Amino acid sequence: MRYLHTMVRIRNIDDSLKFYCDGLGMREVRRIENEQGRFTLIFLAAPDDEPRALAEKSPLLELTYNWDVEDYGSARNFGHLAFLVDDIYATCARLSAMGVTINRPPRDGHMAFVRSPDLVSIELLQKGDALAKAEPWASMANTGAW
Repeated sequence: MRYLHTMVRIRNIDDSLKFYCDGLGMREVRRIENEQGRFTLIFLAAPDDEPRALAEKSPLLELTYNWDVEDYGSARNFGHLAFLVDDIYATCARLSAMGVTINRPPRDGHMAFVRSPDLVSIELLQKGDALAKAEPWASMANTGAW
């Protein structure tokens, strides 16, 4: 057995690609438009996983956009996606500058939580050792739910 992908239903392709690609740095590696089924599948890979994702079609994040409007609620029934990042402070700063709320700031230099435009919880973990505590993150309070 091997892990293939995680599927997340999205409400807006542009908003989701801005978050996952522009914010988190993922890259679109494949897209399937299914007119009969009325859906679009967009497969994303983390930069370090892209060669493997292209060769083996894994590990991937599958964004599913259903053309007909559906209410997915708050998405709290889904746990979270986790990404290892090179610099948790830079990643959180980039997301914050895009208007993303840092729900659980990286006070410890190691872990943060944010939510996608579709309210999916995203855990960010610092690659290697935790970074030294730094402001504004060290004293920032939690915001909302994740």
